[in-house]
Amino acid sequence: MLDNHPRRESIVAMARVLVNYSTQVKPGDRVLFRGTSPLAQPLMQALTAEALKAGGIVSNYVHMSGEDRIFLENGSDAQLEAVNPMLKLMYDTADVIIRIEAEEDTAALAGFPTAKAQARARAYGGLLSVQMARESDGTLRRCTTLFPTEAYARDAGMSVAEYEDFVYGACMVDQPDPVAHWNAVHAQQQRLVDFLKGRKLLQVRGANIDLSMSIEGRTFENASGRVNFPDGEIFTGPVEASVNGWVQFTFPAIYRGNVVRGARLEFRDGVVVKATADENEAFLNAMLDTDAGARRLGEFAIGTNTGIDRFTGQILFDEKIGGTVHMALGKGYPFTGSVNDSAIHWDMICDMRGGGDILVDGQRFYENGDFVVG
Repeated sequence: MLDNHPRRESIVAMARVLVNYSTQVKPGDRVLFRGTSPLAQPLMQALTAEALKAGGIVSNYVHMSGEDRIFLENGSDAQLEAVNPMLKLMYDTADVIIRIEAEEDTAALAGFPTAKAQARARAYGGLLSVQMARESDGTLRRCTTLFPTEAYARDAGMSVAEYEDFVYGACMVDQPDPVAHWNAVHAQQQRLVDFLKGRKLLQVRGANIDLSMSIEGRTFENASGRVNFPDGEIFTGPVEASVNGWVQFTFPAIYRGNVVRGARLEFRDGVVVKATADENEAFLNAMLDTDAGARRLGEFAIGTNTGIDRFTGQILFDEKIGGTVHMALGKGYPFTGSVNDSAIHWDMICDMRGGGDILVDGQRFYENGDFVVG
């Protein structure tokens, strides 16, 4: 637990940033800390202490070990897709939600029948819809973060100590003033967001991508440590029927423990009309068939965090890699202007550092992984 944890100072520093900067807990706020396994408890303990000091009314929800696997092994489709009523109540009423990813076995959900995976996705999709709607209307402040575990370290090819250094370094919580760092990130990214305001056409070109999409009437968001921690991206929801072209994702696409390698998508008038993969193609197509919105893009984003320079198998970090773009199939964020609805939100990453560019209304905005304006 926290008192005896060798990285206690880093954990407490992380909790302070999450409570006081990311979600800005105020007296009387109803606050939920949701851990994906009991391994999240050291950070949840620190978060609870900080939120109580800030005057929050705190609740904690910890998922039991192996919860999803037990559901998938034993549940009917109806049971799998039922939304957890306790979490639904909190997602409907909390002012602040911080979710802490802390998986014990990142491959625990791989290999189940696709119908079961789709049913479980619909259960989480119910909570996701509430979350996004309330974020959009300003009634919910939400942040997702990660607590280092042995499973994450193994996926990243690091020891636990090395992975802890990586996580806390990416979060900048070992710096004298982490908030000053994230405020500087915000200011830098805001210049890019301001440049994009009112623009209409985005073209992304390179060895692994040739896509065009309309961003007319859509808003780019400045992700600087408030909704994800760590952070570092700008993102929007493209006009749903406007996406055309193809993309070959250069990193594995991972969704709920299932790894798809070499995924390639072809879009026509906003819809994925062909999806192939070197590995796990059947799962890819099954997820695309979850519902009508799963074959459309809900998000397009550019990663800006140059401190995250390697693929680790955890999307919270990998999608932020400086010099990459990522896009999410499925549910879009309403506050960007997206109206795409789906039970899934699956981020996939394409590296741009080896060559390529992004044109905005015909003007070069980004080249070989770096911004050339803003």
